[in-house]
Amino acid sequence: MEEPVFKRIVLKLSGEALSGQTGYGIESQTIVAIAEQIKAVHVLGVEVAIVVGGGNIWRGIAGSARGIDRATADYMGMLATVMNALALQDALENAGVPTRVQSSITMQQVAEPYIRRRAIRHLEKGRVVIFAAGTGNPYFSTDTTAALRAAEIEAEVILMAKNKVDGVYSADPFKDPNAVKYETLTYLDVLNKNLGVMDSTASSLCKDNNIPLIVFSITENGNIKRVVLGEKIGTIVKGSVE
Repeated sequence: MEEPVFKRIVLKLSGEALSGQTGYGIESQTIVAIAEQIKAVHVLGVEVAIVVGGGNIWRGIAGSARGIDRATADYMGMLATVMNALALQDALENAGVPTRVQSSITMQQVAEPYIRRRAIRHLEKGRVVIFAAGTGNPYFSTDTTAALRAAEIEAEVILMAKNKVDGVYSADPFKDPNAVKYETLTYLDVLNKNLGVMDSTASSLCKDNNIPLIVFSITENGNIKRVVLGEKIGTIVKGSVE
């Protein structure tokens, strides 16, 4: 019997992870493959909460750079995450996994409002919960949302699934052939070395609440399950290195 090392996790999926090789929009084959990976973890009895980004549809910072008011651009990005959440919910339920979407922006026709105690109850009942619309506030990233929700629901770890890299490197491995992959880091390392794993607000939240982060590649099938079973892949970021 496979024994998971985590009981409750937050899985952070970037919008780009849902776009596959296209880099834009939602690729059905990719989202189905991700749903199957999540199902493989769900059947082990792990309580899974998911935070999705929206970069495959819209980025608030990019919109702001084009002259759109920053707050407006960020709200547009939040709506993009709702689209991704609904697509992922559909793929999960087609795979036989009961799923609920909770949105930080109220939209009763398509999603539940985010209520912490209700989210925890869903998890306890064996439902996957997808947190959409970020924190509901402009100027905050979905990385910060993942850190905040993980603290609120008392998740044991944040799994940050990447679609281009398999961990945290000293530099961009696509630009610098001498880039070194880290196996273990502290949040102070991430902040001091400006490694770009997640923004400083998210890193500080994780550090202050002692929430470990595992950065790994989602493109290799079965990686989510490997991480949950305790296999050492990717990069582990935590408060201190023993």
